[in-house]
Amino acid sequence: MSTPQETPTGKHHAPEAGNGRSGMPLVRLVNAGKRYGAVIALHDINMEVGPGEVTCVLGDNGAGKSTLIKIIAGLHAPSTGTYEVEGTPVHFSSPREALERGIATVYQDLAVVALMPVWRNFFLGNELRKGPRIQIGAMKKMCKDELLAMGIDLRDVDQPIGTLSGGERQCVAISRAVHFGAKVLILDEPTAALGVKQSGVVLKYIVQARERGLGVIFITHNPHHAYPVGDRFLLLNRGASIGNYEKNQVTRDELTGLMAGGTELITAAGFALDYFEARHAQTLAPVESVKDGPIRLLVAAKIGNTRLIDNVAV
Repeated sequence: MSTPQETPTGKHHAPEAGNGRSGMPLVRLVNAGKRYGAVIALHDINMEVGPGEVTCVLGDNGAGKSTLIKIIAGLHAPSTGTYEVEGTPVHFSSPREALERGIATVYQDLAVVALMPVWRNFFLGNELRKGPRIQIGAMKKMCKDELLAMGIDLRDVDQPIGTLSGGERQCVAISRAVHFGAKVLILDEPTAALGVKQSGVVLKYIVQARERGLGVIFITHNPHHAYPVGDRFLLLNRGASIGNYEKNQVTRDELTGLMAGGTELITAAGFALDYFEARHAQTLAPVESVKDGPIRLLVAAKIGNTRLIDNVAV
């Protein structure tokens, strides 16, 4: 595994060629932090996403992913550090201001009304009007065309959105954000509650959004979903960054190892082995032959090339 990428403060680095990247990140955080009174929710976070690029933010529950989303989406301002949009420092006071700059967020609950038709949800809050009248025909056609452009072929846009699968609803929400001018798409755990097939559908549309030149921030706790589509990977643990990698710097197995606890597990396994050797110095060869007694050290796991103890009972 290569050394994590460092982003110097106050200085832009042109991303490598490929994947539609340009020299100016669409969104960039430099040493960003967030405090809620005495609670430090985020500390010294550096991240960026460029056009035609997917930046994956990974972390377990309580890692700080939701706080990071709220900062980028304009709900909360960072307590420390800087937030830049297309190279310009910004101080959003509401998500509406972020949306006006092209930063759209698709949350886990999707903000859809299950009993309303697909086209009504697509234009919810942004209906086309001619005088006092809503242009229903134009909205239906525009909704159908936009969904087809993203590769989503629905039988009927008049059907209630609640009748769609979870993956299809996620894709409608993504298409809606793209249609209304999103340059950066923040996806909050879009595959968390989906099955294997539906997760694959959502990942396919993430790739399509990237190919259309959008910057995508993919929030997830699943490295097996992140790695196939990601270009950069930011790993969070208890509000701090534990790694910031480009795809050519880390393998999927190494990413999984870091997500699983990495160095913490290795340290715990080392203590367990030291204790085992101290108590069983005369019966150590081999460990697998010690099947009885008060200690069980027989179950091991592999993370990358590191053998870790998974079950220690004293």
